[in-house]
Formats: sequence, structure tokens, C-alpha cells
Amino acid sequence: MVIADILQRFWEDILERPSGPLALRFLLQPVMATLFAIRDGIKDARDGRSPYFWTVLSKPDERRSRLREGVKSTGKIMVLALILDAVYQFIELGTFYPFEAVAVAIVLAFVPYLLIRGPAARIARWWSSAGLGPKP
Repeated sequence: MVIADILQRFWEDILERPSGPLALRFLLQPVMATLFAIRDGIKDARDGRSPYFWTVLSKPDERRSRLREGVKSTGKIMVLALILDAVYQFIELGTFYPFEAVAVAIVLAFVPYLLIRGPAARIARWWSSAGLGPKP
């Protein structure tokens, strides 16, 4: 019964966050993660590297290094997400739930990065092969 109570509180708390204080972070953090993903996707295209998410899913020998690279790129955003969620929790809930803070940080910072980097690389590859990009 304790786990069910924890999960219920978790989902209720998560669903209330976008309407509470510091709600702007639900826009800013994914935007920042997206900008970093686009930057890294363009670099992947220039270096001829395989798409990020596909490599993470399908190439176990490269998975660890590519995930580490993604965490390094989004690390500051994730730390900021953790800090802001801790502040939110203290303001609204009067306590701190670390698991909730980590879940919010992953959703706001790493998931957008994971989803955008590969398509950004594909678009950059297409852009440069079509002769639309800057000439070296």
C-alpha cells in the first residue's frame, strides 16, 4: 500500500508543477536542451557520425560513450532543473522528494535532447548535401 500512495502522490505532484510557481522552467529548460541538441546534431553531421538516439538504442559498443556525451551536454540544464524543482518543492510542498526532482530533470532536460539531436543531424546533413549550408 505504501508504494501505491507514493506513486499517487508522485503523479499528483508532477501534474501540479506546470501551474505552480516557477512554471516558466517548463518552457525554458526544454528549449535550452533543444538548442544544445541542435548544436550537437550539427556537429554529428559535420563529423559523419550516426544519429544519436539510434546509436544509443542499437549499438551497445558505442552506447555508453554517446550517453555520457549527452549527459555532459545537458548536465548544466539537468542540475538547474534539479535545483529549481527542489525550490518548487520547498515552496509548494514544504518538503523535498529527490526521486520527483530527478524525474522532472530528466523529462525537462534530457528527453528533449535525446529526441531532437538525431533529427537535427539529419536536417544538417540534408542541408549541407543540398548545397544550402555554408561553404567551408
